[in-house]
Amino acid sequence: MRPKVVIILSVAGLLVTGCGGNGKSGPGDAGAEASASSPGPAAMAQRLARPGESPDPEPSPSPAAGAPFAEQLAYELRSRTLEMAAAPGSTTGKCPKTAVSKKGAKVTCTTTYEGLEVRWDVTLGDKAPWSVSGDYVSYKAVPDRGILTRDGVARLFYGNFSPEYLLCNDIPRAVLAPLNAKSAYTCEPVDKGKKPLGYGTPVRATENGPRAY
Repeated sequence: MRPKVVIILSVAGLLVTGCGGNGKSGPGDAGAEASASSPGPAAMAQRLARPGESPDPEPSPSPAAGAPFAEQLAYELRSRTLEMAAAPGSTTGKCPKTAVSKKGAKVTCTTTYEGLEVRWDVTLGDKAPWSVSGDYVSYKAVPDRGILTRDGVARLFYGNFSPEYLLCNDIPRAVLAPLNAKSAYTCEPVDKGKKPLGYGTPVRATENGPRAY
């Protein structure tokens, strides 16, 4: 809902004295009333086009059969980085060669998306109960920051709100952002036949892609 514009009234009283021909003075009253209203916000200048289909979250190429555990873990984190970005892009991943699939083991890995680096604190868990060979293990990975992408944000708004067009405040193609917190970027979906109000919804980076609230 569009906020109401508050009009502030400022009233000043002025006492005027003067001299008459009879030597008597009389009070005179004068009033001045001024009103001012703050201008509404200007519409955001960046107009985002409707994006294409959702990207494949699986990076390419995948590790070779029998690849070391560190390579397999790095690949999994690259996939999660693509999910966070919600847009196709170049990724890399690296985990220490000493990483082992032992329950309780901790390791720090890094991934990049279009050159933007994210650090992951990883804790290894149990072997997957459905894995007969025991080659699959559970793990918990926590990123130290998030990634926002222009295409990912556009896909979110067009997919959830179906606007005629989308206005934002200069979101870069890809940028690092606080995880699960309000970022510096906002967007306003504009419906068909409507005019933009200039009030955007804050965009947030999450592990599952951008969110707006």
